Amino acid sequence: MNQNRMRIVSESDAAALHGIIAGSSVITVVSHTHPDGDAVGSCLAFRSFLRQQGKDAEVVLPDSPGEVLMFLEGAETMTIASENREKAAERFSSSDLLVCLDFNKADRTGCLEEEVDSFRGHKVMIDHHLSPDRESFGLVISRCGISSTAELLYWVLMALPETCGDASRLPHDAAEALMTGMTTDTNNFANSVYPSTLMMASDLLEAGVDRDRIISMIFNRHRENRLRAMGWLLKDEMTITENGVAYMILTSDTVRRFGLKDGDTEGFVNLPLAIGKVRMSILVKADGDRGFRISIRSKEGTSANSCAKTYFNGGGHELAAGGRLRCPEDIPATDRVSAAAYIEKVTAEFFR
Repeated sequence: MNQNRMRIVSESDAAALHGIIAGSSVITVVSHTHPDGDAVGSCLAFRSFLRQQGKDAEVVLPDSPGEVLMFLEGAETMTIASENREKAAERFSSSDLLVCLDFNKADRTGCLEEEVDSFRGHKVMIDHHLSPDRESFGLVISRCGISSTAELLYWVLMALPETCGDASRLPHDAAEALMTGMTTDTNNFANSVYPSTLMMASDLLEAGVDRDRIISMIFNRHRENRLRAMGWLLKDEMTITENGVAYMILTSDTVRRFGLKDGDTEGFVNLPLAIGKVRMSILVKADGDRGFRISIRSKEGTSANSCAKTYFNGGGHELAAGGRLRCPEDIPATDRVSAAAYIEKVTAEFFR
């Protein structure tokens, strides 16, 4: 086995996971709320791998992913807890192993938090975010210096005896899902790319994954509404502060005006970083009457993670993080004026 793989996943972690899987029969794979490509790709890939081993494996997500990800094989058979709470609860109660992918704490699973916390069988976390909740899981495989959970999962699977480091032994749909997850989380190799990321991509291409098809399915099938909303945001809504912070606010009225769905705004937060003077980009999106969801991206030398942790009840990676603005704890109302005032105040403090 290539020594680079051994530096990513230890023999002890691989052996522990192999033993847990071997001793389990009913396995549920779960990820975070508002699941993105990394979450969905990782979950579907692991489910496919587990089924190849003869396991009863299913994916349960807190809510639906964006439509653009539904091309992945098996996506339509995932259980969505927000749409069928009873089915999700039954699945948790009948499982003897819970595999948690692409989140570091149970509160990232939204309506499934209680089920994740109270699960009494084996509980495994595989994730690439900072500060994993190690005490709540029997096995935690966590690596921060890696592009995505999809990449980490790939190296985990390569370390198991079923593959012996050979990507061609993965089910084809699992390989495709892993490539999709990594591609979306790196913004098509634009950020968080490591030597191991390129090794993974090369292995999967050699194993027969059609990357051109994946790129077309991810980036060239968006609804017209997305492009029109993107143009409007950049032209009329983007504000750039004197500290080089670009922010755009999507209120509930704007979401309704453009008929936006989950997934339609994926990647919007990256766009202002193309401007030379912008050091940090913040996308603010209405989240019902609870406040706003926050996405933060930054350039080298500016910590999106620190800003998210300090001011937005969140965290993440050094250059990519997220959080939320709560109403009334952080802002008095869920309107543009309140959100803009808060952002300008705290980012001025952050860069002081």
